[in-house]
Amino acid sequence: MKPGSTFFKALLALLLLLVAAAAASGDEITVNVVSRVLQSFDPDEAGHETARNWVLLPSKFGYDAKGNNFWQMRKLDAWPEALYGKNRDKEKLQVLGITGKFSRKGYNYVEIVPGSGEGQNFKPVPIPIPGRVEALDLWVWGANYAYYLEAHVRDFQGIDHVLNFGPLQFAGWKNLRAKVPGSIPQAWKYLPRLRNLELTKLVLWTQPNEKVDEYFIYLDQIKITTDLFESSFDGDELADEDTLRQIWGSAQQ
Repeated sequence: MKPGSTFFKALLALLLLLVAAAAASGDEITVNVVSRVLQSFDPDEAGHETARNWVLLPSKFGYDAKGNNFWQMRKLDAWPEALYGKNRDKEKLQVLGITGKFSRKGYNYVEIVPGSGEGQNFKPVPIPIPGRVEALDLWVWGANYAYYLEAHVRDFQGIDHVLNFGPLQFAGWKNLRAKVPGSIPQAWKYLPRLRNLELTKLVLWTQPNEKVDEYFIYLDQIKITTDLFESSFDGDELADEDTLRQIWGSAQQ
């Protein structure tokens, strides 16, 4: 056999192996990464599936001697200019404003919890996160206090995980981002494979030596970066979550 012919056959075999390997791993490397807003706090969000009321649940020293909450919040007309510019189109934009204090220094915290209802009828309702989420981010107006902010997400096994947005020691608006580590499960081998996370709360912490009175913070546009790609297969529509609910209803709960 001629040397040139042997080399050509070896090269062809290598090429076929590379093509086969690419075909086998194609589903694993295919992605459809998009950004989705989970909570905008704008008026037009009302009625959406992810729209939530919010409550503030501080730690022990966030209440007075009679049990009254030092913390309060409200929505107000404001926005980060880095996100919306001067808003020359006069869109109705709002942010969530929070103010409060603690009666003494220490590792105090206030939980910012999404849910439904108000007052005594409030019920925590986590916000579902679509796809395989890679990161969460939100806009925060900081008052240069040595506080820090966390997001808590829950996996399909009911286990809560903490994502750290980092310190809030800055002035004005800033976009904060927290990556979701691969150690948090978002899929399993059974159908449907995707096991979505859900956002259960944000938590604002104080540092022990920082002042704890007259605090203000504003939040806007809680957003995710997520991969929505799912491999197709014959009969994949029967593994769709909505289809399962339509067919089996509460039997799947």
